[in-house]
Formats: sequence, structure tokens, C-alpha cells
Amino acid sequence: MNPFEQNISDIEKCYCSLSKLSSKSYDKEQTDPYTKLRIILMNGTEFEAVNFSHRFSRMCSNNDIRRNLAAIRRSEAQQQKRIASLKPQNENILEHTIGYEHLAVDLTAELACKESNPYVKQALDFALLEDFDHLYRYADLLEMEQGVKAQRLVGEYAEIMPGRPTLAEHRHPYDSIKNHISSKESQLSTILNVMTITAAEQQTMNYYMNVGAFYGGSSLGRELYNEIAMIEEQHVSHYGSLLDTTATPLENLLMHEYCEAYLYYSCYQGEKDDRIKLMWEEFFEQELCHLNIARKLLEKYDKKEYRQVIPDGEFPSLLGFCSHKDYIRNLLNNTIDLTADREGYINVEELPSDADYFVYQDIVNPRKKQTPSHRVIDDYISKKGIDYRYQIAQHPVEALQNRQKDNTSLTFL
Repeated sequence: MNPFEQNISDIEKCYCSLSKLSSKSYDKEQTDPYTKLRIILMNGTEFEAVNFSHRFSRMCSNNDIRRNLAAIRRSEAQQQKRIASLKPQNENILEHTIGYEHLAVDLTAELACKESNPYVKQALDFALLEDFDHLYRYADLLEMEQGVKAQRLVGEYAEIMPGRPTLAEHRHPYDSIKNHISSKESQLSTILNVMTITAAEQQTMNYYMNVGAFYGGSSLGRELYNEIAMIEEQHVSHYGSLLDTTATPLENLLMHEYCEAYLYYSCYQGEKDDRIKLMWEEFFEQELCHLNIARKLLEKYDKKEYRQVIPDGEFPSLLGFCSHKDYIRNLLNNTIDLTADREGYINVEELPSDADYFVYQDIVNPRKKQTPSHRVIDDYISKKGIDYRYQIAQHPVEALQNRQKDNTSLTFL
């Protein structure tokens, strides 16, 4: 599939009436978890598209470009509203949060499994173990306060057990910045992977930043949202720093629209819900229009053809969702004790005692046992005797096998 070679409609045909902005919500009990993940992913993708367009417009003095950005942005804002309204009102904040973390786990694992760039793959693998731990912490909070087992919400596609302990994930900001990729030297799949994971993590960060204060359960739950929201901000810095910093604004616009077209087409091909599948198809066709506008702007103002940015317009292997339990278990067994160190990664035991990591830890976690992510598990164990998990076998990391005590050791040994 080459989106540059498809039939294209006019931008006015991308707009809909206000009455169409509210889509019929899915049934939270019957809908496949991966349909829910696609909805979260594409909601985040549209947030990124709209935010990028606003930032571009605010730094551009050419009103012709700004008018075209506004035309695309209006369509994408409508797409975002229609996707967001698929969420049912009876799916509460914490249940929806399980979907966010499930997406972070299985999306990151899927991208990492297919990533050809070792540096990008390591960045994905590293943060994956942290989102995996977030899923576990929120799942225990959900079962403790609402009696809902997250195992049912993830459809047993993902295990629920400790990853790299959240309290150990708080790192100095300097260690969140990685080397950026070069679009001219990278495979198209790598560029798409970095753009996709950045948008997805940014959506999670935004969600937690906004909904945490509205969490209707315990004050501890509100504190957990605040803590994990800070880690998600790190992840956005982590992944966002991988993006190509040398691309022009119009090259970036072209890649944004191409990435959206790729993701909608991927969602369309993998979707099982016939009604939502039609939405993905409709939005893919709209993205063809957006992409064509971006292509024309690139030709007019950068004097470049799209092939100078995307030499082969054919979509790479489409994005799909599947279970990655064995892959994650292998990561846990081999990389649980890593931390970030500037542009690289290091075993936490090898850090000097005056490393920025420990300086920052002393500020944010002066009393480890009072950290919300630990207290959630501690409180659950004190009430139930053992923590809440869904695992297919014993945890691969010995230090994380004890279900009667949450591990708070920074070395995990």
C-alpha cells in the first residue's frame, strides 16, 4: 500500500456535522482488549497531530502554510473527538488506565520485536519494563479499591506482575535524553516506530496529568497517579529525544500525516469490530487528503518531492497487536537491573555513589517505603496477605518472586 498513489478527496469532505462527533461507545464487557488499545493509540496519535500543528503554526509566518495547517487540524480535531467518544461512560478512570498501561506494554513489545536499529530497540526495551510495572501497581489498586481484576480487562494477553520497581524509575532529567535518529539514514519502520511510541506515551502522560486529581478513590490512588505521571513525562522525554531533530517543519508534517495514514490502515486491517473498522477506514481515507496537502506544501515551499523524505512510499510491515509474554519475561530476566545513564544504560550497581541518579533519588524518594507505588502494594498485602498478580509461571527474577513483600531495593538483588 502506497498512500501517495491512492484516490484523494477534498479537505471539505473530511469534515462532519457536530452531531456526528459523539460516536456510539463500545461495550466495555464485550469489546476485545486490542480494540480498546487501538482506540487509545489513535486518540493519542490525533492529540500529537493537533499539538504538532499548533506548534508549527505558532512558529511560522507564512499564512498560506498556516491556513493549510488549520484545515488539516480541524479535520484531525474532529477525528480525535469521534475516537475519544468511543469510550463508554461506565468505564471509570482506573479501568481506562489499565488499558493505557496494557497499550504501553504490548505496543512497546511489538515495536521492539520488529525494530532493526539496536539503539532504538534498547530504548524501547528499557522503558517497557517500567510500563509493565505500572500495570501491576494500578492493577493492585483497582482490585483493592474496586474489586475488579485487571486480568479480565487485559484479556490475559499480558501478565500482571512486578517489572522494574516504579520507585526505582525516578531518574535525573539529564538521563532522559538520548541520541536522535537521522531520517535519511534510518529505515522507514524505525522512524514510524519512534513517532508512534512518542505519541502513545505522550497521550498516557497527558491522561495521567489531567485525570489523577479526579480519581474518586483513596488519596493514595491520587498520589499514585502523580508519581506515575512523572515517570511518563520521563518516557516522553526519553522517546521524544530519539526523533530526528534535523528535519524541516514541512518534512515533519509530511511524516506526521504519513504515520497517521499508516496507523489507521494498520488498525483497519487488524480490527475485529465491524463498526469501528469502518471508522478506521474512513479516517484512513481522510489522512490521504491530509497527506496530499502536506506533500504539496513540501513541494511548494521546501522545493522537495515526497520521495526525498520517504523514498519508498510503500507502507512497511503493518502494526498489529499480540501477546508478548515470553519476550517480556526474557527482558525481565536480563535487564531488570539497568538504569539510564546519559545517552546510554548501565547496571545500577556500577553507578558511582555520587551519580545524578542517586542525587535525584534522595530528593524524590527520601523515604522509599512512603513512595506511593510501594505503599499501594504494601497496603494490598496487609489486607489480602499476598499481592494481586496474573502470571503464567513464577516470576523470572528471584527478587520479585515474593508475593508477601514488595521489593524496594534499588539493585533488585
